[in-house]
Amino acid sequence: MATGLLLTAAAASALLTAALPAHNPSSGFEDPPPDKIVIKVATVNGSGCPQGTTAVAVSEDNTAFTVTYSEYLAQAGGDSAPTAFRKNCQLSLIVHVPQGFTYAVASADYRGFASLQPGAKGTQRASYYFQGSPNTEYRSHPFAGPYENNWQATDTTDWAQLVWAPCGVQRNFNINTELRVSAGSDPEEVSFMTMDSTDGDISTIYHLAWKECPEKS
Repeated sequence: MATGLLLTAAAASALLTAALPAHNPSSGFEDPPPDKIVIKVATVNGSGCPQGTTAVAVSEDNTAFTVTYSEYLAQAGGDSAPTAFRKNCQLSLIVHVPQGFTYAVASADYRGFASLQPGAKGTQRASYYFQGSPNTEYRSHPFAGPYENNWQATDTTDWAQLVWAPCGVQRNFNINTELRVSAGSDPEEVSFMTMDSTDGDISTIYHLAWKECPEKS
């Protein structure tokens, strides 16, 4: 990640003291606090995130948020269901930011576990876009068997290539993640890939970059 891409906690605190606009009932929030960003899940859809298995938490310094899942697993081979080789989850997030500022996702950290038999392949993929925007960023990370271990993948974006939220309007931010697994050389052996930690949940951390919106003339 480029130096200076994310604000320090102190700098973020200073910038976030800017006055907020009056509460907009259509924003999806009730009385958003004036000193920090607020992230709310508008919708969660996908085979990898059944209802009630997803949560979002915002860091204290407002430079990151974490999405946790509890049932996100793709598998192939053996007696796996024909549709089990691909799982996905699309999050639509409402992000409330202080007046005069905008944000972008500078990096995302994904973690999980994979058990891939010889010849098997696994892929973690993610795309990011704002509601109504034609700009979509894609990142993909391949894994190959034999593999029996935890895995980690990080998506990073240079400052000049960040896709910023439009200033002055409320647009939901959409994150679409996907896991794919293909069977190995022995189709009777099961291969799987999950974004999963030892406590049964996965943690996906998204780091935010901030900048001031241009003043209206």
